[in-house]
Amino acid sequence: MEFNKENLRQIRRLLLFAAVLVLVIMYSNQVFFGIQFVYGIVKPFLYGGVIAFALNIPLKAYEEKLFKRWKGKSAARLKRPLCMVLSLLSVILVIVLVAVTVIPQVTETVKELGREIPAFTEDVIRELNRLTEDYPELTEQVKKLEQIEINWDSVLENVINFLQNGAGDVISSTVSVASGIISGTVNSIIAFIFSLYILSQKERLANQGRRVISAFLPQKAALKVLEICALLYKNFSSFITGQCLEAVILGTMFFIAMTIFRMPYALLVGVLIAFTALIPIVGAFIGCVVGTFLLLIDNPVQAIWFIVLFLVLQQVEGNLIYPKVVGNSVGLPSIWVLAAVSLGGSLFGVAGMLFFIPLMSSCYALFRDSVNARNARHGGIVELPAAMENTSGGEAKDTGKKVGSKQIKGRNNDR
Repeated sequence: MEFNKENLRQIRRLLLFAAVLVLVIMYSNQVFFGIQFVYGIVKPFLYGGVIAFALNIPLKAYEEKLFKRWKGKSAARLKRPLCMVLSLLSVILVIVLVAVTVIPQVTETVKELGREIPAFTEDVIRELNRLTEDYPELTEQVKKLEQIEINWDSVLENVINFLQNGAGDVISSTVSVASGIISGTVNSIIAFIFSLYILSQKERLANQGRRVISAFLPQKAALKVLEICALLYKNFSSFITGQCLEAVILGTMFFIAMTIFRMPYALLVGVLIAFTALIPIVGAFIGCVVGTFLLLIDNPVQAIWFIVLFLVLQQVEGNLIYPKVVGNSVGLPSIWVLAAVSLGGSLFGVAGMLFFIPLMSSCYALFRDSVNARNARHGGIVELPAAMENTSGGEAKDTGKKVGSKQIKGRNNDR
């Protein structure tokens, strides 16, 4: 084997990668500490990027649909700030509508619970008295519990020790909570301001990013990176738009159906289901549990009918609405959606569920294209011979001649 400059360069890269990997393994604790430190510094800017990405969806819709005819210089200078204000007002309006709808209903529900609790307590006491009359041994056990003596000196000593030793811990915990609240508020303000800067200069930032990628990467690698970034942007924006639209449709369906069947809390349950439906797969069931609990307080029979209504509407939504609204926009089979929700939820909670679906959709699309391209270069897809496909025992039939181990069939567009 002859060593040229390209081979030596590749060997140096492999050696450098191996050395870095060994150092990372050897000093893993320091590496993780450094990652956490850097993450703490850039966290508000990452949050600002997430906010800018979410606000860019209505911003782009306003610019392309509502103000698409504003093309002059003076109009262009006004269009971006005006669309940014409209996007912020849209988000704030949605939050206010949810709060105005949910908070009074929740307050009324809490008051109703307060009115129901005394009657429930009397029923429990009446049932306990009946049990003690029917089962005298329970009364004996209660009397034994009453005879247990409590060492109040020991209890007082433990309280004094807690006040002496735990006061410092309580104060330090209070200080840490207060500092966490202040830090979170400051980070939120920085993230919001940073998101406004990103939205106001997104074309310039995108151009600078392309220039940096083109400067430091080979042309083929740069094109691949830009292709992956475009795919990620498309999948994430399509998923967020489709998920929000699907949640609004589902909440409206529940509100209309509950109003038709004269069930209480129709608006509250519709808003809660629309809000929880933003969580893929499991979100609507959370809304169902809350709605069933609310109806159970008022009328247990209606709670049962609400569960039936939920199952019917969930089937309609899962079979007709979700595949059209979200499934086509993401382009990910349902089994991988479930895998993405499980993996993202176990790692990062609800945010992981929302993040991993478009991420896995992008990985799925890239892997699918790579598989199709490799099959095209190899001449097709490997298929079992017909003699082996028709056997039920898993062994090839003896056809009098040796069957080849591969049969190539030229189907390269199988997804």
